[in-house]
Amino acid sequence: MSGHHADEHHHREPEDPLSLRARALESLLVEKGLLSSDVVDRVVSLYEKDIGPHYGAKVVARAWVDPGYRRRLLADGVAAIGELGFGGVDLMVVENTPAVHNLVVCTLCSCYPHTLLGLPPVWYKSPPYRSRAVIEPRAVLREFGLELPDSVDIRVWDSSAELRYMVLPLRPPGTEGLAEEALAALVTRDAMIGVAVVEPPAMAEAGR
Repeated sequence: MSGHHADEHHHREPEDPLSLRARALESLLVEKGLLSSDVVDRVVSLYEKDIGPHYGAKVVARAWVDPGYRRRLLADGVAAIGELGFGGVDLMVVENTPAVHNLVVCTLCSCYPHTLLGLPPVWYKSPPYRSRAVIEPRAVLREFGLELPDSVDIRVWDSSAELRYMVLPLRPPGTEGLAEEALAALVTRDAMIGVAVVEPPAMAEAGR
């Protein structure tokens, strides 16, 4: 593995008061029989996989169709996402190329660009992912179903409380005629973390 980029100053982020209150309310509603755990799980999954990553997908699609925006995004992620009305996070965007694949992790806690990607997936916060993504990223990607050629350099980016990372995935082939909105619909949360690639439209539709 090459290209392990780790920030030196991590902070364990205590759970914020809003999250604590939400968990307490959830427990109370479930205990009183007013809400089931299955319903909570479905809502969380919806925000993790669909609603949450919607903003990040818009950023990616704009970068694919607008070379000037792409350059600004890679040079100053905070300013570029602000152009689209998104903010609230210190962000660096790293670009996948045919020769380089980027993977994002947070080794000491679970720092994550919530503003763009919504709720972090459970596996992102798990100790095995946080440790193995750095030590054996190619094996971890393989377990996610992503097999990369040995010629592709894998770079691991370690998020911190001061700086989060988001991957700008490669635009898939066969999308030259798609409008920006249609392109955004192809972009997944996992592709913006780096454990997946964006599939061409036919393959993306088949996977749903």
